[in-house]
Amino acid sequence: MHPVSLGYEQLKHRLHLTLGLNAIIILAEVTGGLLINSIGVLSDAGHNLIDQGSLFLALYAHLLASKPATEERTFGFHRAGIVSAFVSSVILLLTAVAIALWAVRRILVPTPVAGGWMITIALVAFAANLGIALLLQQGARDDLNIRSAFWHMLADAWVSLGVAASGAAILLTGWSLLDPLISLVVVVVIVRGAWPLLKESMEVLLESTPPGIKTAHVVEAIERIPGVKNVHDLHIWAVEPRLVMLSCHVLVEGDDSQLTDALLRTVRSRVAAEFGIKHLTVQMETRCCHPDTLHCNLQHLTGHAEPRS
Repeated sequence: MHPVSLGYEQLKHRLHLTLGLNAIIILAEVTGGLLINSIGVLSDAGHNLIDQGSLFLALYAHLLASKPATEERTFGFHRAGIVSAFVSSVILLLTAVAIALWAVRRILVPTPVAGGWMITIALVAFAANLGIALLLQQGARDDLNIRSAFWHMLADAWVSLGVAASGAAILLTGWSLLDPLISLVVVVVIVRGAWPLLKESMEVLLESTPPGIKTAHVVEAIERIPGVKNVHDLHIWAVEPRLVMLSCHVLVEGDDSQLTDALLRTVRSRVAAEFGIKHLTVQMETRCCHPDTLHCNLQHLTGHAEPRS
């Protein structure tokens, strides 16, 4: 049984709560990191600061998405969350580069670190980050915008735990070089979390066919319907991951009398049943409106066109 999705107001309340909790974490880590001279704690604070910006973007996009469509924006503001996720992932990758450079500099010029305080600050940050991630987990299931914030905070939790572990190792060994080394681990975690988000949000912004849907399979499903001769000018894209759209031209066998509502309903129901696409624009025709263009038949673009009688 799937968990029930959070409502708009519930999710907005949780985003406000996470912003407040994360602000406290940042203040504690910056203060503590400066006092004990730990780049590991400060890099985690920097990561959290970027995540604070991501949470603000997530909240702003969440508020925008609730606005109705306008004459200028006929799809409304559904893409706001995708733009938020894209910007957030780009900033995270830039942050990873900055932390890596800072860590390399500290490796070349080692500095003593107070391991005990490092453990305390990092464990508090771990508990808080994990709590924030759990607050967002339910909303992240079907919202890319919230999912980006969720993964940021979950990554922060494990990074903070790693900083605590390095503090313990410093206490046991006295090897302060572990502090910048753990910062490089932070970099790896950031990149591994940010890259899939960047890729997924970019695919939506480029209006690529959503993952899990093969264009050729959609064509085959429609062309199996009796009376359908050809499908062309097929486009499948997502306004955002939960809102998949399809438009196509369907070439029908026979004359205009074959352009029936029953055939149209069959096309729509088959696409909805097999691919879960319910937002369709289908133009039925008895001859191709523009046969001399490559866009008329998708098979021409792939080199698999077959002659038709």
